[in-house]
Amino acid sequence: MVKARIIETNEGIQDEITVETFDSFARIMRDKGWLNVDSLLESGLEGGRALEIGPGPGYVGLEWLGKQNTGTSLTGLEISPAMINTARKNAKEYGLDGRTKYVQGNAMEMPFPDNSFDSAFSNGSLHEWEDPARVFGEILRVLKPGGRFCVCDLRRDASPLKKWMIYAMTSPREIRPGFLTSFNAAYTMDEITEILDRAGLDGYTARREFFGMRITGEKAGAAYSLLNRSPEKGIP
Repeated sequence: MVKARIIETNEGIQDEITVETFDSFARIMRDKGWLNVDSLLESGLEGGRALEIGPGPGYVGLEWLGKQNTGTSLTGLEISPAMINTARKNAKEYGLDGRTKYVQGNAMEMPFPDNSFDSAFSNGSLHEWEDPARVFGEILRVLKPGGRFCVCDLRRDASPLKKWMIYAMTSPREIRPGFLTSFNAAYTMDEITEILDRAGLDGYTARREFFGMRITGEKAGAAYSLLNRSPEKGIP
């Protein structure tokens, strides 16, 4: 039986010392190839103007951006000023500071006009969204018609064996308690399906991954309609 969800935070990581530790963790995840960048590429996110929600220290977006043509730009929407400072520093290290912009804000009220972006993505922040249905609505609002989105996160109903295996491999060790609280705050596949249905989305694809989930869709026309919904509430 899956334990009840325990809310972690909706304020991001604000403390500079914690941000430094998380930056070290994210670099290790990058070096192991565990940032879900391949999932973004497989989801058809490429080119144009992209939005990353909850970029943290920025590695997911920077790795993705480095694989795109030079006409592609990335805007990161991040709630934590300390994380924004780290992401800007990392963008400069990648040599991509000229193609990136990091903006402070809450994803429930994105500070962008309608139809602003060609694609949108997020990795590992869904479980921190105060109102996920509202955030998905905002994603569709700021996407241009035809724009695609991809949201990846942990999955609370992943097997305990997989969870503890990843826990044991997580470093630095200081980050492990935070890993467990994030897992406990993550959604199950049934929960996220209910949220997406409540948001009024016409269709979507929600897939189980090794210890997480991937949600993808496409905005079609002025009134959006997501594609490729499977028969059982969008879950293959």
